[in-house]
Parts: sequence; structure tokens; C-alpha cells
Amino acid sequence: MKMVLITALGVGGATVIGALIGCVFKKVSHKFSDIVLSFAAGVMLAAAVLGLVLPSLEYGGKFGLLTTVAGIFAGALCLNLVDKLVPHLHKMVGTDIEPHHNEGLSKVLLFVTAIAIHNLPEGIAAGVGFGSGDTAQALIIAGGIALQNIPEGMVIIGPMLATGVSPRKTFVCAMITGLVEVVGTLIGYFAVSVASVILPFALAFAGGTMLYVISDEMIPETHAHGSERGATYALLVGFCVMLVTDVLLG
Repeated sequence: MKMVLITALGVGGATVIGALIGCVFKKVSHKFSDIVLSFAAGVMLAAAVLGLVLPSLEYGGKFGLLTTVAGIFAGALCLNLVDKLVPHLHKMVGTDIEPHHNEGLSKVLLFVTAIAIHNLPEGIAAGVGFGSGDTAQALIIAGGIALQNIPEGMVIIGPMLATGVSPRKTFVCAMITGLVEVVGTLIGYFAVSVASVILPFALAFAGGTMLYVISDEMIPETHAHGSERGATYALLVGFCVMLVTDVLLG
């Protein structure tokens, strides 16, 4: 349990680290953030497949394939529903917001809310990984999510500062989005620990949410600023790094 809590704080704290970087550098180039986000997407892709989808098949028994496919689509559909209620993150990142404008501030708050809501299933994915009992895989999943949270935290800062929100309040908002991920991690861990029978479906569900985020949010964002080739190779590097790590950890 201690390891789960430390990891949960680490995953959520990665957003805060990104926010601190954003505060220091004020405006991070799209090319740099795209490369970091693409690398994180590759890490998350490997983590989703190796740490969630394949174990779901393994633990599913006789109906493993059916359970895994159903879980993946359930996770994706869940986030698809969320996307209907809150804006797409990659569409809001590029939104021009005028400083000290009420409408701009409303857009920023909506954007922060969207990030917070999307962080919940990512946290649950990390928690479910620990609930499976495979600590090494769980750490890989959590590491992938944490990597993705750093550029995400950097993204939060710019628009909020542009609307006149103080650095202190901006940092607090970033902390809140990270806290949501901590809560999600604990929910995922306890849900699977209490009812181990749902483990195969929960693993696949978490994998589906991660695959949805990668395809619907992360890849479009990294391909929106003219750095498609670099972003693609960064994704492949991230995937291979996690693949090698998984093999070495056994």
C-alpha cells in the first residue's frame, strides 16, 4: 500500500513538475513539448499493451479474449462520453486567448477541468496495475502516465498566465489536476483489490482509456505544429524504451 501511495503522489506530482517548468520558462516551444509528449505517448502505448491488455488476456481464462475486447471498448467509450461533456484537449491547446478577458478565462477554466477529468481514468489505470499484483508492470504504467503529465502540466500554465491569473493560483490549479490523478490511482487499486474477479475487465478497461487518450488527444496535439516526423520517431523511441524495460524486468 505504501508503494501505491508513493507512486500515486509521483504520478500526480508529475503535473506539478510540468507546471513548475512552465512557470520558469513561461513559454515552451511547441517543437520541444511535441517531442516530449510524443515520447510519453510511446511509453503509454507500450504500457497499455504490455502492462494492461496482455495481462487482461492472461488473467481472463476461458473468456479472456472476449473480456479483454469488451473492456478495451468500454474504456474507450467511457472517455468518448467524457469528450462529449468536456472539450477535446488538443483543440483547446491551440486556442488563442486574450489576456484579462472573461471569455478567455472561462475557456481556460474549462480546459483545466477537461484535464482534471481526463486525469481520473489515467490514475485508475495506474491503480489497476498495482491491483494486479505485478509491481514491475504497474511501475511501467505509472511511469508512462507520469511522463505524459509533465508536458501536460506545462501546457496548463501558458493560457492561464495569459488571462491574468496569478502564478500562485495557476500553480494551485495544476496541483488540483494532479490530485485528481492521485485519487484515481487509489480508486483503481482498491476496486481491484476488493473484487479481484473484475481484474481482467478492469485491466482491459484501463488499457482502453489509455489507448483512447493516445489516439484522440496526444497524437493529434503532437502533429498540429509541423513536427510530425520528429514526433513519430519520438513515439517509437518511447515505445521501444518501455519494451526494453519490460523485457529486462522480466
